Amino acid sequence: MRVVALVSGGIGDQILFFPTIDDIKRYYPNAQIDVVTEPRSKAAYRVSKSVSEVIAFDFGDRNSLADWGNLVGTIRDREYDIAITFGQSWLIGLILWLTGIPTRVGFQGKGSGFLTYQVPLNQQQYAPCIYHDLLKGIGINSPCPELTVNVPKADIEWATNEQKRLGIKDSGYVLIYGRSTEFNGSSEMKTLSATDSSPISETDNIYPLENWVHIIQDFQRKQPEMPIIVIAEPNDEVFVRSIKESISNIKVMLANDIGRLTAIIAGANLMLCTDSAPIHLSVAVQTYTIVLFGSANPTTLLPQSDKFLAIKSPTGKLADIPVATVLEKVWGG
Repeated sequence: MRVVALVSGGIGDQILFFPTIDDIKRYYPNAQIDVVTEPRSKAAYRVSKSVSEVIAFDFGDRNSLADWGNLVGTIRDREYDIAITFGQSWLIGLILWLTGIPTRVGFQGKGSGFLTYQVPLNQQQYAPCIYHDLLKGIGINSPCPELTVNVPKADIEWATNEQKRLGIKDSGYVLIYGRSTEFNGSSEMKTLSATDSSPISETDNIYPLENWVHIIQDFQRKQPEMPIIVIAEPNDEVFVRSIKESISNIKVMLANDIGRLTAIIAGANLMLCTDSAPIHLSVAVQTYTIVLFGSANPTTLLPQSDKFLAIKSPTGKLADIPVATVLEKVWGG
């Protein structure tokens, strides 16, 4: 059996879709499962254990008729038996109809008339469970499994060497992930679960540098033997330079590979971060995590567990979360 899933959105959206893909593989071990996703999100499947091939297509671009035609041809040539999409777009429904795939599953909504199975959209649950409901369209009615990832052996070995380099191999460590650009958050889920029509700017989703400095300094006072590692992205030079100016002995790790990042998260005692794709990696490897949320709904992005705690901004802006609230959750949560 050949299955194709059209998964738009960022890296976070892809990771949240993993339990759905994994359950297809569990029920149909010999199935070939391919994914069509945006170029920026292909990296997520480095830590997937169930996907055979990733086809890049920028759903958000201003695609011409020729671009859409090429996508139809690419999918049609592979002769899939089942197509699954979680986007609610009449155009995607039409595209799947044009491919001739006999079983086409998606949520009820715009364009669902082109689908052979229309699944009700229940947004009042954890995002992987929302996506997993789509499997009812192919006769899979079991509960959504836990979110898991498959980290390549080479990345685990790299993480071990990196821990040695940073001098944290035997001490344990706390991770700080304060930015959300390259490893972006769950854009599709934010759209599906939006409750406020007022626009939230990109700067509203950044926690102020001085707040991170206060938090790290508090850690260093209360647990001076516990190393603090700041995870930086390739374009975070200003953030890293600024935080080093305030805390000279801070340790920094570059997050330029999702497999390596997952392996580093797996070895942490605690990860403290803003709403971004790494929170889903942390959930998958069961690392104790505290997440600062701005406008997004924590209920859809974190499972119910004492290991994964949310701090929600009262205004939808991360900057309005007081440092005292974060520290109270850290030491008393």
